[in-house]
Amino acid sequence: MKNAACLMNKSFRKFLPALSLAGLIATLPLAAYALDAADVKAKLPAKSMLGLPTPLPKPVELSFCLFDPFGTGGKVVAIARELATYAKAFNLIADIRPYTDERVAAEDFKAGRCDVVAISTLRAKQFNNVLGSIDAPGNLRNYAEMKTLLTQLAKPVVASLAINGRYQVAAIVPIGAVYVYVNDRNINSLSKAAGKRIVVLDWEPNMAKMVSGLGAQPVLADFTTYAGKFNNGQADIIMAPALAYQPMELAKGMGEKGGVIHYPLLQATAAVLVRRDLVLPRIPDLDARLTELRKFGLSYLDTLFELLTDAEKDIPASRWVELPAAERARYDEMLAEARIYLMRQGVYDPVMLSLMKRARCTHQPSASECSKFDE
Repeated sequence: MKNAACLMNKSFRKFLPALSLAGLIATLPLAAYALDAADVKAKLPAKSMLGLPTPLPKPVELSFCLFDPFGTGGKVVAIARELATYAKAFNLIADIRPYTDERVAAEDFKAGRCDVVAISTLRAKQFNNVLGSIDAPGNLRNYAEMKTLLTQLAKPVVASLAINGRYQVAAIVPIGAVYVYVNDRNINSLSKAAGKRIVVLDWEPNMAKMVSGLGAQPVLADFTTYAGKFNNGQADIIMAPALAYQPMELAKGMGEKGGVIHYPLLQATAAVLVRRDLVLPRIPDLDARLTELRKFGLSYLDTLFELLTDAEKDIPASRWVELPAAERARYDEMLAEARIYLMRQGVYDPVMLSLMKRARCTHQPSASECSKFDE
């Protein structure tokens, strides 16, 4: 997969349909767009409430670089500033720095210009391949499995996986199931995607290769133009969380004949990362405090999952395209093949894939995968 010659490799071609699904996934910072800053402020617990993280002994200022495609006027930034105001009571002074280009935010974080960064897990993978592997194709089937995984990751014995040299993953935030949006409901299988135009990320070259191998035409975009390519008719297919439907106005791209394939390709996430080498001198008990924060965050997971479920309800019932049971089983198998193949190629970390399999098998122990040892 490291160059075009791989496309001629028989094993690659065998898994090409599944890889095409895997490579099309783009996580967007959309969780905040289902809320207003005022909503967040109203939901924040009283600062006198028991169980809240312990305040820092003295004020500590940290720079927070946030990707928001709408810049300083975006909801991600507005919510971050509301949270920053709340954090002052705990002696954390957050300097919020908005970025409209996620790549630049990641590069500034790498260069030490940011103490903390909030980006898609897809982009965060370069800093931590273990936790960055969470967004593998077919990772988890539902929010219950996601909760099981995040509960496991919050345990101190497992939390060490969050550290990779100077980089540390402070939090993983679910943003919902990723679905396929089409401008023609008849595009309901991989074979029917041949000849169609599919939006792919321009900074992930393997995506374009995979789409081309499927016989489809890749349409290059970044996060800021991702939805626009679909909405203005430059593409026939796009993939995004249900949270994207209203704020990104995907109904425009679907038109009258389009729909949403009712099959989750994965449970997408975003990531918050810390420059451990820059923050630890200022917060010596950083690990203990992150454990506190993760425990506190777990108590709000159900509220977040309700929000994500409500977002799916925002998509009209008439828009959903149901797949036959046999087709769903075929997709399950293809996504598993893609996940395992990419793990063996070094793209995804086997430790994370094993943890996610454990979460799936906790909820569905009779599944055939639970008797196998390939993940």
